[in-house]
Amino acid sequence: MYGLLGFIILAAFHLVGVWLQHVGYIPLPGNVIGLLLFIFALYMRWVRLEWVEQAAHFLLKHMLLFFIPYVVGIIAFTPLLGEHWFSILAGIGGSTTAVLLVTAWSARRWKSQPSIDVEQVQGPASSPMEKREEGML
Repeated sequence: MYGLLGFIILAAFHLVGVWLQHVGYIPLPGNVIGLLLFIFALYMRWVRLEWVEQAAHFLLKHMLLFFIPYVVGIIAFTPLLGEHWFSILAGIGGSTTAVLLVTAWSARRWKSQPSIDVEQVQGPASSPMEKREEGML
């Protein structure tokens, strides 16, 4: 029942996001702006999940179709990819390695920082039952 309404709502948020990005010179893609507006509308209950759920399930079920343009582009540029395969693989491998190294360095640095012991700052925690037993309540 809500299938077409869901598509209209999702497309409207997408178009509003693209329009805001174009008019406001916002340095985010229009579809991301539309998604943020859509999440905000869901949170504020201006849009109900039931209205878009059927359309969203349909789009997710057929998401593979959205990758067809990329596959066609790869096929169309096969000669160019063949000429520059080494630099493409070096760029992918180098950027992946850089991300892994920075993540490992950040995690190791974050892990090596001393943690604050809450009991040292606030003193030992005691429950109301312990206070009653000590005669404080």
